[in-house]
Amino acid sequence: MSDPLSPDSRPPPRRRCNEAAPLALKRSRGDTATGQSGRQQISPAHYLSPVRISTWNVNSVKQRVPRLLPWLDQRAPDVVCLQELKLTEEAFGELLGAELEARGYAWAALGEKSWNGVAILSRVGLEDVEAGLAGGPGFPHQEARALAATCGGVRVHSLYVPNGRVPDSDHYAYKLEWLEALREAIAKGPADAVVCGDMNIAPADADVFDPAAYVGHTHVTPPERNALNALVGLGLRDVVRERWPDQQVFTYWDYRAGMFHKNLGMRIDLILATAPVADRVRAAWVDRQARKGTGPSDHAPVMVDLDTAPDGDIGPMIPPPSAGAPRGRAKLPQSE
Repeated sequence: MSDPLSPDSRPPPRRRCNEAAPLALKRSRGDTATGQSGRQQISPAHYLSPVRISTWNVNSVKQRVPRLLPWLDQRAPDVVCLQELKLTEEAFGELLGAELEARGYAWAALGEKSWNGVAILSRVGLEDVEAGLAGGPGFPHQEARALAATCGGVRVHSLYVPNGRVPDSDHYAYKLEWLEALREAIAKGPADAVVCGDMNIAPADADVFDPAAYVGHTHVTPPERNALNALVGLGLRDVVRERWPDQQVFTYWDYRAGMFHKNLGMRIDLILATAPVADRVRAAWVDRQARKGTGPSDHAPVMVDLDTAPDGDIGPMIPPPSAGAPRGRAKLPQSE
């Protein structure tokens, strides 16, 4: 347990925030947009099937562009939730807008310079986009950690939960307050929803390579897990763990030498779904291949296929066959 922050270094008091956060949104060709107060509408509502949904903490989208674009080409996700953009919405659009539009993605982003940031990319509609966590705490101001949109008839939440740093710190209290505000927001519905992203919590000891190594650290403390369980208690299902109850499945490996290759990781990136969506899951897996090679994120994408399993009912950590890269485009790394 660390010493409490001194009065001089303690951040300003947290506050509940209701104002809309800044939002950047890009429509694919042919869409129209209306809306106000951070909520925007794009194209008529529709329910599409099948759909591949993914979430990925890219740990700086600018650094990950050489990885992200080939991954989009070869994994062909329909809905992508990104976290830790580490740039503003405007910079995100300048960096990736044309590339995403060329691939048929509409997108929405909520960002900050150098920190945090979330985005949603969709090829199945991007409607009723809402930036920020209504009623959520600030530190002292609300951070770019939550973005929601309706994609193919499913309400999708892209989340980057605060880290918490050390138990009993102001950052830790902020994390728990943020999770309670998230629970209140998700409780409002709708029935078809996916809550995904970097939750910065390992749900159980089975989701950590060595539980003893994390005693006294964040990500595994009872208050954090209780907060996550309260969210799940709304009727959400952990679709990866549900599909692979006994397998060792990790999504994050520290950059320190050997952690990834020795599989010394944690499962902190989750896809939680309400029953109507969870019942449609045909495959759920971690794209460990995206963690290989040069310049990867320290997180791997989590993938869920609804209604069909185009790569088969593959194991939780076994990469599916990659589609052939379009002519002139890079391929995914295939080596360790």
